Amino acid sequence: MTRVFSGVKPTGHLTLGNYLGAMRQWAEVDQHRSDAVFCVVDLHALTVDHDPARVRRLSRQAATLLLAAGLDPRLCTLFVQSHVDEHARLSYLLECVATDGEMRRMIQYKEKAARERERGGSVRLSLLTYPVLMAADILAYGTDEVPVGDDQTQHVELARDLAVRFNQRYGQTFVVPRATHPAVAARVMNLQEPGSKMGKSDDSGPGIVYLLDEPDVVRKKIMRAVTDSGREVVYDREGRPGVANLLEILAACTDGNPAELAAVQESYGALKKDTAEAVIEVLRPVRARHRELCADPAYVEGVLRNGANKARDMARPVVDAAYRAIGLLPPVTESAVEGGLNAAR
Repeated sequence: MTRVFSGVKPTGHLTLGNYLGAMRQWAEVDQHRSDAVFCVVDLHALTVDHDPARVRRLSRQAATLLLAAGLDPRLCTLFVQSHVDEHARLSYLLECVATDGEMRRMIQYKEKAARERERGGSVRLSLLTYPVLMAADILAYGTDEVPVGDDQTQHVELARDLAVRFNQRYGQTFVVPRATHPAVAARVMNLQEPGSKMGKSDDSGPGIVYLLDEPDVVRKKIMRAVTDSGREVVYDREGRPGVANLLEILAACTDGNPAELAAVQESYGALKKDTAEAVIEVLRPVRARHRELCADPAYVEGVLRNGANKARDMARPVVDAAYRAIGLLPPVTESAVEGGLNAAR
């Protein structure tokens, strides 16, 4: 089967954008059609200043919400990145293949580093190198497809480049992955700043719908969403980004078409009302299942433990092969020592 890998970073509470752009696709499509591997990439949360207790809390919450969204451990592998050592092991090998120039050209590094400097902070080295860790996440599992939003495509391209370069220099070791994109709502935008993605790390709370927001909070945020000049509801991503964002959210929640939905909307107010109710209905079962899972933490812990064991079994042969290919001496096993002693006798 085709192997799919993707993950979520526990740097904030998961949002409607995470759900419509990725999680729902993973649950409804990817885990049924492929050998699917999903990961809470907690090591990536350490690239900026963070509260350790919050990272742990958000990691558990992310795993619980992934299960609540419909990931089934009988169909897919779900685990926490730091529980599988092969990610860090492979990351260093790939740093020895990547170049400084490649890292500094990464768009997200430029943007995040600039924001950190504006705040007067120092930029951690891990912020520069984390795309290599992301490549390791992908390549360790022999991944064929990586479902991502538009903003992550550059990282998958880096993984492809590193896989090809490693294979050419040291022998065929890695599968070369490809990025795939959901057809609708691949990138849900901030309700207050429709030119920016609805990111879980964003500080603009009024523009972000979180998966665990109460229905009244969801309704209030969407009813206050920024729209555009004019009164006619038209689907125009460039000219009317605010309205286009609402139409795309509504389309994703109702399996509709943004342009067709625009044709039947009489006003911005009606569009907001319909979008709010559609979002509330889509999130209702997720929130209900999340409550059930929170009442049974042992189940979630068991899923993560078993998932890490499965992931380790998948990744270790690939990473061990990469260690051999690049020229590292294999570890000496007890059986080899005993064999040597017997030969000496």
